[in-house]
Amino acid sequence: MSHSQNVEARVLRLAEKAASIEAVAPRVETRGLAPREGEILIEILAAAINPSDAKAAIGMMPHAVFPRTPGRDYCGVVRAGPARLIGREMFGSSGKLGITLDGTHGTHLVIEETAALEKPANLSSAEAAGIGVPFVTAAEGFRRAGFPKPGETVLIMGINGKVGQAAAQIAAWKGARVIGVARRDEAFAGEACAPVEVLNSTTMDIPACVRELTGGKGADIVYNTVGDPYYEQGTKSLAIGGRQIFISAINKIVQFDIFAFYRGRHAYFGVDSLALTTTETSNALAELLPGFASGHLKPFPIAQHAIYPLERAREAYAAVLGSARDRLVFKP
Repeated sequence: MSHSQNVEARVLRLAEKAASIEAVAPRVETRGLAPREGEILIEILAAAINPSDAKAAIGMMPHAVFPRTPGRDYCGVVRAGPARLIGREMFGSSGKLGITLDGTHGTHLVIEETAALEKPANLSSAEAAGIGVPFVTAAEGFRRAGFPKPGETVLIMGINGKVGQAAAQIAAWKGARVIGVARRDEAFAGEACAPVEVLNSTTMDIPACVRELTGGKGADIVYNTVGDPYYEQGTKSLAIGGRQIFISAINKIVQFDIFAFYRGRHAYFGVDSLALTTTETSNALAELLPGFASGHLKPFPIAQHAIYPLERAREAYAAVLGSARDRLVFKP
């Protein structure tokens, strides 16, 4: 197929911001798509559904444009573009797709040739589509703060969220000790190539427990996936010279102890995966490919009940902001 190939794609469209998740009204429409020079046309086999897809639909991301097709993550087969890529199964993610650019929730996608990665052979299309945002966010945090080294301790606040699970996998893969924090008595819900200890923040003194587990040193890295509810506990758990990563917030303002910050020689890193271009996101995923290929990193399992057709998009977007703990995907 040539660069001028035009396909009639079935895609989800959001016409305008909705007042609530219950009021989101995605429509399935037909749109013509054709790659230009430097682009490829991908037939979507699976596309993950992220909380950010639903949040953008209800105005929680002011820079999101309307009308647009949502969706940040995908896996599919190249149908038009350079001959060497035709028929290859590719996957990827983006901070821009589905937010400021038309995204992946449809039957086809046009994307930069440099942004797509070949799917690891040991993953299904749905599993590859589900890697996306959680693993990109986790990897970008470690890239900015420095990937953990063997012998270091990584404390993950919000361990059983999808980014927390991805961060735990990456830290274990790199040889670090992983301690997780949850708000109830529960085991680690994800996969990891090494044990993950889980502490209950509602019944335990987290900084004291971390000090005890690390011989008084504290955590070399605190990966705070929740934000302010864990800010104080995370900060008090840091080792001298430790670094803390933030990706989210509920209440934006916290009480900042400048003295403890500089006496502890701490470093803080903020990560906004929405700011990453499609190519930057691809670079983050590329760093993880050896881990997935070797089996040290595992994709999120995709349950049959977590697979949606495009026609059930309203239900899917409500589920991803609700109580669903599965990784949700569309199979268009």
